[in-house]
Formats: sequence, C-alpha cells, structure tokens
Amino acid sequence: MLELVYSRRPSAVPQPAPWEEATDRDLLMAVSEGDEGALNELIGRKTKPLLQLCQRILGDVEEARDVVQVTFFKVWENRRKFDERWAPNTWIYRIASNLAIDHLRSRKSRERSNEPVRQHLLQVADGRAARDLSRLQQTEVAAIFRELSTGLSEKQRMVFLLREIEGLSSSEVAEIIGSRESTVRNHLFNARKFLRRELLRRFPEYAGGFGLADDGEEI
Repeated sequence: MLELVYSRRPSAVPQPAPWEEATDRDLLMAVSEGDEGALNELIGRKTKPLLQLCQRILGDVEEARDVVQVTFFKVWENRRKFDERWAPNTWIYRIASNLAIDHLRSRKSRERSNEPVRQHLLQVADGRAARDLSRLQQTEVAAIFRELSTGLSEKQRMVFLLREIEGLSSSEVAEIIGSRESTVRNHLFNARKFLRRELLRRFPEYAGGFGLADDGEEI
C-alpha cells in the first residue's frame, strides 16, 4: 500500500539534555531550587577538575574520589546558601579544598617514602636517554612536588595549587581561602621561592618543570 508523503510523522530528532547548554551559574541556581537533573549535570562537568585538585592536595586518588563525592553532597546540602552573585567555580572549589585540607589534617598516618623517586633520579643520572627523562618527568613530577611541598604551609600549598596549577585568578584564590589578594600574592611569592630553592638543591633535573618564577620576579 502506498504511503502518502504528507501522512508520515516526522522522525524523532534527538533533543539535547535539558541542562546540557546551561551555564554553571544556571545549574547552581537550579540546584538551589532542588533540581536533581541540574546536580547530575554539574557532577558530570566538575568531577574531573575537582578530582585533579584533590589528588594534588592529598596525593592519593582514592582519597581524592572520596573527598569529591563528599563535595557534591555538601553542594546539595548547602544548595540554598549559594548566591547567584558568586562565581560558581569559586564556591565549589572552596568546598572541595576545605574538605581536602580537613581530610589531610585528620589523616592519622601518611606514607612519605621518597626512595622510589630517588631511584628514578639515580637512573636518569646513569645516562638515560632524553626521551626517557621526558617520560619520567611526566610520571614523577607530581610525586616530586608532593615531596617538596611538605615544607610549605597549608595556605602556601593551596595558593600555589590554585593559582599555578588550576590557573585561577588571584581574586578567585583569595575568595576560596578567605584572604585578601595581597595575602595571596605574598603566599605565592614565598611558595615559589621555597619550591625553586628546594628543587634546584635536591632535583635540579626538574627545575624547568614547575613553572617557578625567579626569586626576584614580581607576581
């Protein structure tokens, strides 16, 4: 039987998820009204960057996952406290970083074995090819930063991570840690100075891998 063209129903066109095109601020405003779909979209967007941040703070991916999970619980629990005038990333990062620091403080024991890193560096000194050094830098730079950063205060470490690694502005970092911008710049200057000195002294092969400014360079 022939089918009239005009009698056909138009085929269903896949529609984007309701929150797919929304801004982060729109998502948080919807979350503040109790929209779980908006929360799911926010979780999809923010899990990876938050996991990276928390892993850098804690040095452990499993603990970082736990903290990120709690972060989203806190976002939901405190959803009505979000003010649309706030920057969404700043508000979420503040929750995550505070939880990570609290977790770090409460940890009863922490393995601080430096031997694996030192063995790798010895192998490099033995004449490993340049391409192997490049690969080693990629795999071990985080471990070396964890070792060096134990000499930083919590605020210095947090400021360095948020400003240099996460790329946030000084004003955003100031809001997250609850300090003035001048304090952020001071923490960053001191963190750079300490890390540069320790890196040059203990791991000179990696001096170019952390983006550390010269001691006298303005921030």
